[in-house]
Amino acid sequence: MNNITKLFKIKYPIIQGGMIWNSGYKLASAVSNAGGLGLIGAGSMYPEVLREHIQKCKKATSKPFGVNVPMLYPNIEEIMKIIVDEGVKIVFTSAGNPKTWTSYLKENGITVVHVVSSSVFALKAQDAGVDAIVAEGFEAGGHNGREETTTLTLIPMVKEKITIPLIAAGGIATGRGMLAVMVLGADGVQVGSRFAASLESSAHINFKETILNVKEGDTQLTLKELAPVRLIKNKFYQDVQNLYENCPTKEELVALLGRARAKRGMFEGDLIEGELEIGQIAGLIHEIKPAEAIIQEMITDFETARNEVMNFDYN
Repeated sequence: MNNITKLFKIKYPIIQGGMIWNSGYKLASAVSNAGGLGLIGAGSMYPEVLREHIQKCKKATSKPFGVNVPMLYPNIEEIMKIIVDEGVKIVFTSAGNPKTWTSYLKENGITVVHVVSSSVFALKAQDAGVDAIVAEGFEAGGHNGREETTTLTLIPMVKEKITIPLIAAGGIATGRGMLAVMVLGADGVQVGSRFAASLESSAHINFKETILNVKEGDTQLTLKELAPVRLIKNKFYQDVQNLYENCPTKEELVALLGRARAKRGMFEGDLIEGELEIGQIAGLIHEIKPAEAIIQEMITDFETARNEVMNFDYN
């Protein structure tokens, strides 16, 4: 066991990203049943929908699972109350000040983890009393940090500053990637893009199949003036870039973004006008698989890579 498996009472130090429109109870329970930690993505759920997914997840697994909560979303008070009322034991927070909700959650017996993109924010989260940190690099899909620090440099920088357990995220979809960040100081990994292309992901099949076709350079971080997000380069992405040529105001960017672009792309399968969020590591994803198979493949790959490194001959 290590710090992360002890903290969450799980078999493997693999946490599934709580991705909007991908992370319903089916994926969360499948990952937990396979020995990782599954997370329900509250960011794309109305409060009562979240309650339903928590209840269904409790029926689908007897293993630990958690909820990921982007704190800038509306209905946050109602969401937090539902989490406490339903007896959720693990919460990952992001996109907001960790001081706002950490004390409330911990007073209700909940383990709290906060997602950051820099060592500065990692220290603030530690000072706020969280139990662990997710440090997410620039490679990650979806909403991202403005610093553009890659995982390879972010993990040792954060490790140098904090004393609580550290989870690496961004660009990790294989056991070899998992070994690499653990050598750099991570206690575990959070995996998003690989699970987006899982059998149990709630994403539309059109989006899942698009992930399999992503190559190097097919994603880009954009919309920094609003909230930085890594997208697949489809028509909507190109419309954003065309607008940038005219030095748009924030209001013009908001107007182009409109409402429910992410739902339209990832959940409803509109590959033209929808927002398609995925990480750079999608170039290594070639098959839609069950969550259990993904975890087992990662563990096997991890062990193989570790043995290769241990047997490496410098002469």
